[in-house]
Amino acid sequence: MEENKELNEVLEEKGENIEDNSNIRIADDVVAVIAGVAVSEVPGVAEMSGGFAGGISEVLSGKKNLSKGIKVESSEKQTKIDVNIIVEYGIRIPDVAFEIQNRVKKAVESMTGLKVTQINVNVQGVNTDNKDLVVNNEEK
Repeated sequence: MEENKELNEVLEEKGENIEDNSNIRIADDVVAVIAGVAVSEVPGVAEMSGGFAGGISEVLSGKKNLSKGIKVESSEKQTKIDVNIIVEYGIRIPDVAFEIQNRVKKAVESMTGLKVTQINVNVQGVNTDNKDLVVNNEEK
């Protein structure tokens, strides 16, 4: 903080003025990772739904793609986020979507300072790989 004060004083003497954080630009990929981590913590989300290329990159790199299924469009002060998920069978989808919107908004705004203007949750499928799933009154 002391360094910024001295820098501002020097610039003011030269007739220049800067605002704090004026040169900070947060990449869309960073916002996507923050959103992806927030989504992965929501109960009822089976997995993120990404494209074919996302799945291949995970296999080749051996790392989990934390931004899989997230699309971000940012400007200088605000951002719009699309989330593609697969939900667990038996979970109330509107509750999961609402929780995703709340957690993503809170995480992105608190960590980046960007205003989240829109979060679209797209449910791409339902995970039915549950061993306790009952079909036609018979256990599967």
